[in-house]
Amino acid sequence: MKKNALSRLTLGTLVLILCLSISFGQAPAKVKIAKEKQLVLDWLSQPQILDKFGHISDSIWSYAELGLQEFKSSKLLADTLEQAGFKVERGLAGMPTCFVASYGSGKPVIGLLGEFDALPMLSQKARVPTQDPLLAGAPGHGCGHNTMCTAAAAAAIAVKEAMDKYGLKGTLKVFGSPAEEIIASRPHMIRAGLFNDVDAVIDNHSGSGFGTSYGRGGNAVFSVLFSFKGKTAHGANAWAGRSALDAVEIMDIATNFLREHLDPAYRMHYVITEGGQAPNVVPDKASVWYYVRNSDERIEEMFERVINCAKAGALASGTELLPPRFIAAAHQTHSNRAAAELFQKNIELVGMPAWTEEENAFAKALQKELKAREDGMPIKVDSLRAPSGVSLGGGSSDVGDVTLVVPTASIRFPGQVPGAIGHHWSSVACNYGSTAWKGLNAGAKAIAASAIDLLTKPEELKKLRLEFDEYTKKFPYKPFLPADAKLPLDLYEELMKKFGPMMEKYEIR
Repeated sequence: MKKNALSRLTLGTLVLILCLSISFGQAPAKVKIAKEKQLVLDWLSQPQILDKFGHISDSIWSYAELGLQEFKSSKLLADTLEQAGFKVERGLAGMPTCFVASYGSGKPVIGLLGEFDALPMLSQKARVPTQDPLLAGAPGHGCGHNTMCTAAAAAAIAVKEAMDKYGLKGTLKVFGSPAEEIIASRPHMIRAGLFNDVDAVIDNHSGSGFGTSYGRGGNAVFSVLFSFKGKTAHGANAWAGRSALDAVEIMDIATNFLREHLDPAYRMHYVITEGGQAPNVVPDKASVWYYVRNSDERIEEMFERVINCAKAGALASGTELLPPRFIAAAHQTHSNRAAAELFQKNIELVGMPAWTEEENAFAKALQKELKAREDGMPIKVDSLRAPSGVSLGGGSSDVGDVTLVVPTASIRFPGQVPGAIGHHWSSVACNYGSTAWKGLNAGAKAIAASAIDLLTKPEELKKLRLEFDEYTKKFPYKPFLPADAKLPLDLYEELMKKFGPMMEKYEIR
């Protein structure tokens, strides 16, 4: 009896010791990382690599080139990949600034997306927590696109290093994607067949958090220029003319009344791009540029109602509505769950960068200026974001079309200050310098690690493909962009001619 009791006591004591050691935080066994993945993480952790791609990002920030005018940005990125051993094809799909950089051969083919265009009117000095334009009226990177193709390029070169050392089979492609801010490139790239052989795509976007999501996101969008033709006359004898500007204003009034009768997920906004040059001359030409956004199912019906508002403007003003010019048209994003779950594991493996006191001080100063919570930079990665079940709409991206032709999900990486406003000077201020460098480096690590998984684990790639094949039976891809739509290569040409030469003195080389 005593021996049995002692045995029970000894066993109980061992169990208690084990439980206490777990409770009081004894370190768990270290996660085993495949040698190929460890190589890309180590390669990207080198200080000279952080510095190299940080300077590339800052250079693109300083170029601040608008959609389809990103000649310096595109060249810098394409040259960087070409010098690393990638085969680069330039000027694709009718866009001088579109490129695809490829390395390796055969299957699987893994695509990395990257953007590099800026936004008009957002010029701002770097790391200054109050509005202070670098050059008044000039463009600026208010969405972090300077960091995004940079992160994809860094990740791709890291993966190339692993492919070379360990003889990995497959092909890696970096899709240099212009003009995302006008949602213009990816539908044309799909039409040109650039994604035909791709097995999976890793997208990325900058932000203040570090995470990913699956399911539907944002809104489909039609970006359309409406133009009217009237007849000139002296302003003092206006009855002899027909004002094209009247047509624009009547259309705008009608669409604003239409807002009341649209569902909560819709978004609609416009700018008048042409409305005459002198008050005493009745304008015979006027144009208004609309963004019309809604779900994939409702966007076409909603757009027809906007067309009717344009027709009403022409009828009421006695002018002619010219054929609408499509700048862009794109789907909602339909992110692949299996891809997002894989990406999330690598996001958690990489973890949030360590921010310095100086970086947190700038973040808090900017947050104070914006009357946001003064918490500084984020310290934890985000949880995997599942669909909410309720669509309240939001922004748009032509990545949406890619998600319907290839299994795709996006890695959101940090660097921007929490509370900074998108498409606003505050985002421009924080998309430059050390926090942006660290954020894009963390993003590159998660992208590269995920690419390694897709190249080396056929069972993971199979999960993406099976889900995608089932999903596209219900949601087959149908381009929203009309077959005769032309690329708006001239849209920002004059603006860049105006500001480009003045901005050159601020460029980082």
